Amino acid sequence: MIRSRFVPRPALVILLLLLDVVLLDAGSLSAAVALAATAAAGSALAVCTLVAARSAPAVPPTRVRTAIRDRARRTAFLPQRDPDASGRPRPRAPGQALRTTAA
Repeated sequence: MIRSRFVPRPALVILLLLLDVVLLDAGSLSAAVALAATAAAGSALAVCTLVAARSAPAVPPTRVRTAIRDRARRTAFLPQRDPDASGRPRPRAPGQALRTTAA
């Protein structure tokens, strides 16, 4: 199977089209400066995001285990899927209706 090595990324294609429009726009210097400023601001934002993501402290495994254990304790009771399994008591059958609830 032959794979194509050329896979254009959408951002690269858009950047090339914008460069083409800006540079061929009758030599408009203000458009080129605006494009350069936008690119610089975007790359600065990307670098700040990466630095902030890497500087976040790692959560210790004990805290993760404690959170999972606490969540399991808070979980509401769920009925068993197989009440007839071996070793499980049979559920009680409904009894006589109480006089206070009978209408």
